[in-house]
Amino acid sequence: MSRIRNAFARRGFYARRRLSVLAAATGLMALAGLFNGPAAQAALPTPVSAATARTYLASLTVATEDRTGYDRDLFPHWITQSGACNTREVVLKRDGTNVQQDSSCAAVSGTWYSVYDGATWTAASDLDIDHLVPLAEAWDSGASEWTTSRRQSFANDLTRPQLIAVTDNVNQAKGDKDPAEWLPSITSYRCTYARAWVQVKYYYDLSVDSAEKSALSSILNGC
Repeated sequence: MSRIRNAFARRGFYARRRLSVLAAATGLMALAGLFNGPAAQAALPTPVSAATARTYLASLTVATEDRTGYDRDLFPHWITQSGACNTREVVLKRDGTNVQQDSSCAAVSGTWYSVYDGATWTAASDLDIDHLVPLAEAWDSGASEWTTSRRQSFANDLTRPQLIAVTDNVNQAKGDKDPAEWLPSITSYRCTYARAWVQVKYYYDLSVDSAEKSALSSILNGC
């Protein structure tokens, strides 16, 4: 009987050991980003914390928007960033998984997860590069007073959380709307979106209107 009990004990030991090894390997793979899925996707630069965003928002000027004289061409984009790569191509590379580019820097294959709507795409043509704070919104909020050089920097900003690859028709539905008028359908992303929006407006010293500020405050208070 003791031999039987010992045999079962040994089997149990090895089974537990195999499970431990598997769990450890799984954890290492997850840490290394080897599991595919939204969590493994690159995205825009991490925005400031909700607490910092609330502080920034409180300091922004509240003003009525004015679109007089706006023209998208007043914000030169997509400019060359390096070699043959322009801003759009750099963001597509950054925000995708296993992105392959041809000699002209065009993305010819890859996978992209759109954080606004949860869709996954395998063709770059299905993606737009969203200006998180739209160009027209920036114009309304103070960019009409900028030099062309500053507007170009804003329209091609890879340092702040301002540019992101998303589903094209979702970006088109957003248009020039602010957070009082449009938010990502993926509710779990709205906190990130609001934090990024406020950071960009704060950095560029842009104003907010009252409805926009109220919407942002509501989101950030729930983060």
